[in-house]
Amino acid sequence: MPETVLLGSESLRPEQVVAVARDHSPVAVSEAAEKNLAATRQHIDNLAHAETPTYGVSTGFGALATRHIPLESRTALQRSLIRSHAAGAGPVVETEVVRALMLLRLRTLTSGYTGVRPQTAQALAALLNAGITPLVHEYGSLGCSGDLAPLAAVALALMGEGEVEYNGEVVQAAVALKHAGIAPVVLAEKEGLALTNGTDGMLGMLLLAAADLRKLLDTADITAAMSVEALLGTDRAFAADLQALRPHPGQALSAQRMWNALQDSKIVESHRGPDCNRVQDAYSLRCSPQVHGGARDSLAHAELVAERELHSAVDNPVVLSDGRVESNGNFHGAPIAYVLDFLAIPLADVASIAERRTDRMLDKARSHGLPPFLAFDPGVDSGHMIAQYTQAAVVSELKRLAVPASVDSIPSSAMQEDHVSMGWSAARKLRKAVEGLNTVLAIELLTAARALDMRAPLVPSPVTGRVRDLVRSKVEGPGPDRHLAPEIAAAEELVASGAVLAAAQLEV
Repeated sequence: MPETVLLGSESLRPEQVVAVARDHSPVAVSEAAEKNLAATRQHIDNLAHAETPTYGVSTGFGALATRHIPLESRTALQRSLIRSHAAGAGPVVETEVVRALMLLRLRTLTSGYTGVRPQTAQALAALLNAGITPLVHEYGSLGCSGDLAPLAAVALALMGEGEVEYNGEVVQAAVALKHAGIAPVVLAEKEGLALTNGTDGMLGMLLLAAADLRKLLDTADITAAMSVEALLGTDRAFAADLQALRPHPGQALSAQRMWNALQDSKIVESHRGPDCNRVQDAYSLRCSPQVHGGARDSLAHAELVAERELHSAVDNPVVLSDGRVESNGNFHGAPIAYVLDFLAIPLADVASIAERRTDRMLDKARSHGLPPFLAFDPGVDSGHMIAQYTQAAVVSELKRLAVPASVDSIPSSAMQEDHVSMGWSAARKLRKAVEGLNTVLAIELLTAARALDMRAPLVPSPVTGRVRDLVRSKVEGPGPDRHLAPEIAAAEELVASGAVLAAAQLEV
């Protein structure tokens, strides 16, 4: 039974967000959080009946913030806000993204700074636990004033409107809520803003990407070590005393992993000593720890930003403990947008260096004795030639995806929102880039495993040998009539699932 994620005074941990988004771990609102919500809500109720208008409570929104809304019209105002903001378009985004977005919005609601009623937070938790996922569309967030259209789609479902995914089918929200025993929420003052004014989609995608990238960067160290071994490269460049001369932590970790992966390799041992005419390896082999390590350090910075965001209460206006309701700019997505864009750059470079290692194994002039394209029967069989083409095509796409979204800004809301972050767009790019890196590493994995086979009777290291055997168990095997597309798909699954890391049994 998955552990229940309790929402209240404690900040969420990244792994909890991943567990709820991907594994459907249950969530619950703590008793302390419920009491805090009720106390904060009392401030909003007092302001709602005051003669002096308060933004977000008794006024319009955005460019209409100066218009006072009479008491009898405020329920309609909240309903209208959500309906008008649920204006997304394009393909439906992934279920895990929506679930992460929902959880992170619930986290801010339960912080006690938004002024929502306890029952509204409980209803959002119930949606998550029932597996009801509102349909959120690709376009509609500028990454400022929150991920407005995506979050409005979630709020719409809370109201019993719009479409959701439930039990594997797309149904009307009202039908899903009734089946799950959840009463639709009639939003009260301030709740429409509280449900839509957050960076939760951006943050959710950052946390999911970071979890995937940690796994992929570990895998890149293994596939790189396999390529070094297959190309008769040396492990000396990865020695700890050389790495200590440039003390970047990510570089040191990648170098140590590669060093450990190559220990006791009969292939590496076969070309040591004075008879070896190799002076130094190509950059794509020798500098792998520098590239992979730089990516690790970039990821560490992005995770620091994500951790700070997990400690944040992002809403506008916010309700402070003394009852003040204050407007602020904390909803702006710039801090997250920058690191989302930032990660796409090293990710593209890690893929690029992997493609260069793959190409080297296929080139008879540079592979030190391997057959052209690792073909079973060169000429009759093209070997891995077109697999490398596929790698190159993906790498080229990753370079385009590395162009930052956060340098752009398109003003909106009658120039009230005149500088936006485009963080949602940066997050969507990064998700595609993560998928691309997975494919590139899968092709290097296939190619390096094949090249190690062709070094027989020399035996690879215990680590790379286990990984090669894993690949052997999942692919068709050598021959001129191999269908590489299914093998690439199988390798992609091995990389994505973490099976390569499990086979390597490599701990540092």
